[in-house]
Amino acid sequence: MKVLIVEDEGGIRDLLVQGLVDEHDVDGAATAEEAMLMVNRGRYEAYILDVLLPGLSGNDLGRWLRDQGVKEPILMLTALSGVTDKVEGLDAGADDYLTKPFELAEVRARLRAFQRKALGYPRAELVVADLVVNPNSRTVRRGAEFIDLSRKEFALLEYLARHQGRLVTRAMIAQAIWDSETNLYTNVIDVFVAYLRKKIDGDRVPRLIHTVRGKGFVLSETAPTRPGDSPDPTPS
Repeated sequence: MKVLIVEDEGGIRDLLVQGLVDEHDVDGAATAEEAMLMVNRGRYEAYILDVLLPGLSGNDLGRWLRDQGVKEPILMLTALSGVTDKVEGLDAGADDYLTKPFELAEVRARLRAFQRKALGYPRAELVVADLVVNPNSRTVRRGAEFIDLSRKEFALLEYLARHQGRLVTRAMIAQAIWDSETNLYTNVIDVFVAYLRKKIDGDRVPRLIHTVRGKGFVLSETAPTRPGDSPDPTPS
């Protein structure tokens, strides 16, 4: 998920960013005003807000987010543990509440719960030939062999698997995986597809990841043969 953390204490903000970056795309802001500018440039899939911020409070920011039509989950962090404080945060638009000090593992668990709710759970395994992608456990295997993938590699493979047998363009991938409608990520996408092809296909038969010249990629047990679709004969 793409997560925005709004926390004015630099140590706590850095702890959260560094502790979540292996599972999520994470941005950090020190004030509500800074966060508003970031949200105006692009939406996030989850928000972690400290209540006691300089200037506008986390509760103010939560209300603003809801007023902007943001429906994504908000997790409030605060040193205020009273029931009234929690009620105020929930009424301001929060979906969940954690009192400081907190354990990083609990923050991770709350985000996973948000993600399960947003995506639906459990999700069915995605199967292409002998390739099995499990979105719930984030595991991948080909036949009996499990394959280690980075977070971005897994996200890209899952996206291809959900569109198996269909052409996926670079623009579609940039929007879905990198949240961009530009061509800035074209070279990055090609690099990640090459990483996947090496790990998923390698010397295995059949090859599953196919490049359609000038168009994009297809994850399929057989190479694309539709009129005008010329598969790339090279494995790179």
